[in-house]
Amino acid sequence: MKTSGTLKIARSGYIVMAVIFCALGIFLMANPEGAMKTICVLAGALFIADGIIKIIGYFSRDFYCLAFQFDLGFGILMIAMGVLILVRREAIFKLVFVVFGLLILADALLRIQMSVEAKKFGLNLWWAILIVAVVTGVFGMLLLIDPAGGARLTVIFTGIAFLLEGILKLCVVIYTVKLRNDGNVVYEEKFTEVGH
Repeated sequence: MKTSGTLKIARSGYIVMAVIFCALGIFLMANPEGAMKTICVLAGALFIADGIIKIIGYFSRDFYCLAFQFDLGFGILMIAMGVLILVRREAIFKLVFVVFGLLILADALLRIQMSVEAKKFGLNLWWAILIVAVVTGVFGMLLLIDPAGGARLTVIFTGIAFLLEGILKLCVVIYTVKLRNDGNVVYEEKFTEVGH
């Protein structure tokens, strides 16, 4: 498959995953008393799909290597955690918020680093990615700490974290990689040469 075709699949996949993360986050906030075991199954499947998209993105050879630079290892981790949630959902149910928090915090930290590197490339909206990543990381940390002790508030925090994770994905893919109508790859026009 051509590099541009792989990148188009990865970019579209990122957008789809972002929308699903946002939708699941909104659902959790609106329905915190919903069946968490069902949510765990959905989240496990979502993590596996997201991991696959990340791996495709890594091999798409994005020119600036910003959007997908950490996605090989992290994609494998997402798939592994998704499988773990699905296969051992009864055993992991009590720790599910910790798992969610860990994955969301890890992704946010990687995106913080990515935003700093985007600034070096001259991407004007690097600060937007940084702000969303920091806020997302805060909610990921809240899930790790679980100050509400797994109660209704924790589910709401999870919903907010998922929503922010979706927004973060959208920011990353929209601000760093673009495609023309003919499907060929173009890059953010506001990137500037580094070191010149």
